[in-house]
Amino acid sequence: MTRHFTLLLGAATLATASCAAAQTTVTTPEGAQMSVASDLAYKPGELTQAQLMSSTRDLMAMDAMNVFRRFPRDKTEAMVKFYTGALALKSLSPIQLTSSQQMLLTSVGKAQIKLSAGQQGDRKYNLEGGVKGGTGIRYFALSYPDKQMVLDRFAAAGFPAPKFQDQGNGTQAALVTDPGGFPILIVIRPGAKDGSNDGVGVGISASNLEKSRAFYREFVGLDELPAIKDPLLGLTLYPYRNGETTLYLYHAGENLPQDNGSAGIQYVVTDSPMVAAKGAARHIAVETPLNKLTGFDLVTVWLNDPDGVTNYYAQVGPNSRTAQQARNK
Repeated sequence: MTRHFTLLLGAATLATASCAAAQTTVTTPEGAQMSVASDLAYKPGELTQAQLMSSTRDLMAMDAMNVFRRFPRDKTEAMVKFYTGALALKSLSPIQLTSSQQMLLTSVGKAQIKLSAGQQGDRKYNLEGGVKGGTGIRYFALSYPDKQMVLDRFAAAGFPAPKFQDQGNGTQAALVTDPGGFPILIVIRPGAKDGSNDGVGVGISASNLEKSRAFYREFVGLDELPAIKDPLLGLTLYPYRNGETTLYLYHAGENLPQDNGSAGIQYVVTDSPMVAAKGAARHIAVETPLNKLTGFDLVTVWLNDPDGVTNYYAQVGPNSRTAQQARNK
């Protein structure tokens, strides 16, 4: 039986075809070593057409999604101060990916914003022009109950005060940028949990809105909500939700530069090989094929949306840190 996987790491393409348990090691932009083994995948004929063509929603093990943010290494100290000080996100124990590389974790409700220093590899980083300046993930949205509390935290952390604007629906909002140049939309909403423990919003600029909406609705399987107009951003947003996390899709213009490296999405799932099979059946672009993350008891597959936004599916084993933390709660 022959299987073909396409690994997109910059301009290079790696094709593997084997019925044996051939194994290749690949490296993430964060430096983690992943073992790509052909014996991880379902065999031809094991899954029905209905299984292959259904969405990934039923495989999701968490009522939220994690997001990650890559930034220049020299911004690490300022980034930590911004996210844990000014934004008041709870700092979690970091993940030691390599001897010299950590993944810094902050919590937003059930999920996490993962901060990764370094922009290795050939992914594209282009944050110029802010929310409307390119395609890909262009901002995170965080909510808070009290404006003065936010202003006081920004001042204490040494960052310029956000300039809030009335949204006309009982909320106020301000757009700021983190030290790496990535926009953060701060929303003041009565009843919101502090530290954005209601969850995080993720703004995705799409080159072809209908293709991107179909991807998140039909393949990922997120709840499609009614479109909304954001007066501060000047955009019509199309929300797609899983529990505490909402993706906001929008179209900002034609022929915009791509950013597929600054941020990405992670889903915790029960069956990454099933996700890989569903993706192959729909011809979804593969960023990193089905693999085991060495030393972390994880099986993952990294897929791309129509604009190259990372949709990273992670199946956690019983010895993974994620599983251990869940047992200890």
